[in-house]
Amino acid sequence: MHVRQLRIGDPVTMALMVRNAKLRPPRDGTQLLRLTLSDRTGCVNAIVLEPAEEALQACRAGEVVLVVGAFELHERYGARIVIESVRAAAGDEYDPHEVIDGPARSPKAMEADLRELIATIQDPHLADLLEVLLGAGTDTWRHFAAAPAAKHYHQAYRHGLMEHALTVAQAVSAISATFPGIDRDVAVTGALLHDIGKLDAYAMTADTIEMTDHGRLFGEIACGFHRVRTAIDGLSDFPTQTAQSLLHIILSHHGSLEHGSPVVPATREATLVHMADNLGGRLGSFDRLEKALPTGERWAPYDKGIGGGAYFAEPAAPQVRAA
Repeated sequence: MHVRQLRIGDPVTMALMVRNAKLRPPRDGTQLLRLTLSDRTGCVNAIVLEPAEEALQACRAGEVVLVVGAFELHERYGARIVIESVRAAAGDEYDPHEVIDGPARSPKAMEADLRELIATIQDPHLADLLEVLLGAGTDTWRHFAAAPAAKHYHQAYRHGLMEHALTVAQAVSAISATFPGIDRDVAVTGALLHDIGKLDAYAMTADTIEMTDHGRLFGEIACGFHRVRTAIDGLSDFPTQTAQSLLHIILSHHGSLEHGSPVVPATREATLVHMADNLGGRLGSFDRLEKALPTGERWAPYDKGIGGGAYFAEPAAPQVRAA
């Protein structure tokens, strides 16, 4: 059972992460503990009646707790878990992948798809470059596979960078077969590496993502250019034209000067990667907003990441085909 699967009246016994906890006295003076809890699928409001102060000791932001109660609908406060008991969850009582915000797919499955995509690169120089930067077992790959894709707007969680790079590269690969004149190997390699500078620009602890000194001083695009340029210089006989095409993708993938790119996309491949990157980021923002949406709500408020509100319809019930 996940947060997004809860229905009114369901009994609840779940391990959930505490996002927020506040003691608030209701009108009758009884102490009340209001919580925001979450798993990887979304957030849910919850309430603990007395002894609320005792429960607060276990309900610290960032902690995983085991809650027992029921999912109910309050006429004023909406859907929420009414908690009968709550305590710190033991390590063997939950799977971190299910509780902590993260990709919908497992890191192992995403890596398998990424390796499959890399194997389609025919240009030997680009294949060698990808082996240096994303080869299995390298320090860079271990960092890349675990890193977040952003601090806030999209895929701001562990393994988010791998998820974002893979989806952008898969989109670029598919679209390359549709429009003529695109060097697929350059475009797919650029898509896989376009955000590699975030390895230097962001640092992630257990529960926070922060900009590093490198990120503040140089920006993730400059950091990415330096990483890829340095790797290219370490390879023998890497074609100058190929290097130029790839590095242009890194420098221009934000699409405009006001969005941080020192140059705008000037090639088919750079334009394609920018468009796919922008699409991936925006759809990632929808995922973030849906996870934060209170149960039963359909509209998320204005969000800078998508430039407006976001609407989430109730999923359609599966249709049964007539025999």
